[in-house]
Amino acid sequence: MKTYRFIKTGAAWYIDLPEYLAQGGSQGDLQMVDGADTMLDMMAESSNTVTLGIATEPFAGADLLTLTEKCAPYIGGGNYLMQQYNGQFINRTMWLCQVTEFVLGDIPGQIYVRKEKA
Repeated sequence: MKTYRFIKTGAAWYIDLPEYLAQGGSQGDLQMVDGADTMLDMMAESSNTVTLGIATEPFAGADLLTLTEKCAPYIGGGNYLMQQYNGQFINRTMWLCQVTEFVLGDIPGQIYVRKEKA
């Protein structure tokens, strides 16, 4: 599991990933959209930052995102379904962009996430 910080600037969420920018990526690529922003709003609980533990293997306290559609080759990334968050049924879908490949090395079939204490 690795931890990543997400920051809300105005109404937009971004993953804090300076190593991606250092390799020539753009800040716009790091914006969380299409449902991922809504999930971050829920997880952040009115804060402008949230830290998530993220892995492709299960770990204690993590919730599951399941790949429902790989969006290659045109837009990249994938559509994911999160059925539960913190033991509550939410049934939310989100698109995770190609930066997911930078972070996880692939567009995996399953991603596990857990809100971490800052």
